[in-house]
Amino acid sequence: MNGLALSDVTAGYHAEDLVLNGVSLGVPKGRTTVLIGPNGSGKSTALRVLCGLLSAREGRVELDGEDVNATPPHERVRLGLGVLPQGRSVFPSLTVRQNIELGAWTFRRDRRGRRRRVEELLDRYPVLAERSEVLAGRLSGGQQRLTEIARMMMSDPDYVLIDEPGAGLAPVFVQDVYEEIRALADEGKGVLLVDQNVRKAMTLADYVYVLELGRKRQEGSPERFTEDLTGVVREWLRIE
Repeated sequence: MNGLALSDVTAGYHAEDLVLNGVSLGVPKGRTTVLIGPNGSGKSTALRVLCGLLSAREGRVELDGEDVNATPPHERVRLGLGVLPQGRSVFPSLTVRQNIELGAWTFRRDRRGRRRRVEELLDRYPVLAERSEVLAGRLSGGQQRLTEIARMMMSDPDYVLIDEPGAGLAPVFVQDVYEEIRALADEGKGVLLVDQNVRKAMTLADYVYVLELGRKRQEGSPERFTEDLTGVVREWLRIE
């Protein structure tokens, strides 16, 4: 099956501690898949298993039909996986251009290809092109987030994992970031979005999975959830 997927995955951090219990989900190309759930439901663990920072104990981690559970994170990047982690990850003492170039390790010795790709991304993000020689630490939160997206895009991934993209951003910048996420799916990339901003995530979603206590509770189209979204979130608050 083409796509990024977990199939009946069980995973945890200690021998006696299981965080995911038989979780299955799929991320097809050209679609935005949203993963939601209360704190402690296993969303971050699912991302760690998908990107290779944590191995599944049981089940399969599939990338375009191949089991990559034993494949290290850097090799998954080479196979077409990009990750935008939660929180700030720019290097503040490096310029915007230098930060973007750090995503170019897959080019190895192809300096010309690396420079060409950086220029393509600066053309894509004019606000970054205007500040390409500015230290990243001087950017606004939204501009830093775009820099992180551009760095991730250096390898032109087929699938991207995005964790809490609006966390810590002023509302004026959040919309720009979400519009870029929508653009990635429109360009044919498979997007898995983990977000506590449930209402905002639903505006992007093509398909939704709900985790609770390490198990898949529900799945379906976003329309299935929006009608009773307030009740769902209130239930999560009681759980937490």
